[in-house]
Amino acid sequence: MRFLIKLVGLALLLVGIYFLGQNIFFTTQVSPYWWRDISATGSVLAITGGIISLIFFRRTFGELSWILIGLGIILVFVSGRVILKPTSLWYLFLSFASLITGFKLILTGRI
Repeated sequence: MRFLIKLVGLALLLVGIYFLGQNIFFTTQVSPYWWRDISATGSVLAITGGIISLIFFRRTFGELSWILIGLGIILVFVSGRVILKPTSLWYLFLSFASLITGFKLILTGRI
């Protein structure tokens, strides 16, 4: 029964990520200046490093991993290559409700 609850939680989490991700586009463009690509590359490296350290080294690098994830998110917006489509409040509510419910089911097994 626990496995089924965690599987439902994972499904809800993925559905929430899918619905939220439909309104966010990451674009690339060729820049004549080499320093404009540093923030895009840095954002990918920071987010990847933050997620890896959060998953595998949570006790030792817990705070550093959240700082890396935040830095990566900031660098994505600094690079100017993120397009946010307008969305309704109801759609955003359903996305976050699905994310939070799925995450809570995975962690605790109950809502």
